[in-house]
Amino acid sequence: MTRALPPALARGLVFLWLVALLLGAVALGVGLGAVAVPPEAVVRALLGLEENPIVTELRLPRVLAGVLVGAALGVSGAAFQGLFRNPLADPYLMGSASGAAFAVTLFASLLGGLSPAFSQHAVFQHLPLSATFFGFVGALSATLLTLVLAGGVARTGELVLAGVVVGSVLTGLTTYLMMQDADRVRAVFAYTLGNLAFAGWEGVRVLALFFALAFPPLLFLGRVLNALGLGEETARSLGLPLEALKLLLLGAASLLTASAVAQAGIIGFVGLVTPHLLRRLLGEDYRLLLPASALGGGALLALADLLARTLARPAELPVGVVTTLLGGPFFLYLMWRRRGRA
Repeated sequence: MTRALPPALARGLVFLWLVALLLGAVALGVGLGAVAVPPEAVVRALLGLEENPIVTELRLPRVLAGVLVGAALGVSGAAFQGLFRNPLADPYLMGSASGAAFAVTLFASLLGGLSPAFSQHAVFQHLPLSATFFGFVGALSATLLTLVLAGGVARTGELVLAGVVVGSVLTGLTTYLMMQDADRVRAVFAYTLGNLAFAGWEGVRVLALFFALAFPPLLFLGRVLNALGLGEETARSLGLPLEALKLLLLGAASLLTASAVAQAGIIGFVGLVTPHLLRRLLGEDYRLLLPASALGGGALLALADLLARTLARPAELPVGVVTTLLGGPFFLYLMWRRRGRA
């Protein structure tokens, strides 16, 4: 009879596997694409021994941005699932995705007339920091509006309903603005599908900054999420300032979501699938689940972006389409299992 591994060793192996998967995804993402780059050429370019703009200026920042966006969505998804005590919650539950899409559409509208050759790249290359800023402010504003409409962070059920209402209204406004210009429709539609094609070193720096600001507080609040899993009354009995801590959780998770959406558009299912899968391997301890979701989310999105670049090469798919095709069936499977248990 085979003896089971000690829990600590089993969890350590899970983290080693996640690190190896992430490093492998980065290596494949830098080396593969419309033009394959030999491994020795990748190493020489990374060490500065030869110039290779394909590696250092195009693929490496794109892959790193994908890792950071995936990590942000994975962590915020795990935090929202713990906060709402619902394994089917995702980072966009508070209306942040709709807020970012509306803000970027408004930004495109304020630019005025768009040329017939307008593409997704153009709006971000024209004023990349402004587009990112609009998306970030839109995502955070939608989250704050949801919080106000729900009457505070204490009303968990109302937060979900308010998020649905805010998202629906902002989606309607976005559609109205898009229909004012056919070229704008194509640009914003490409953004809402999620894309890492326009990611550069500036975006990597911005994402790294926000991740460094928001991830440590969430990691510190892992014990709070564990206590919430036992019920709010139990958490209050431990003497925790629950409302303030829940507000901090919501703020940090929303900050991560907003930064990811502002840089890469709306990429679905990463924040839903990653923590749900890792929960099966690591259990409900959020002190482990949060960092594992960062590693898993980064690896998942890096691999999805690699598929987006290679499946239809020399053209490429929006990475949000790939994650939807991968995550949609998984979500339906989760719903089927929950219905079967009920």
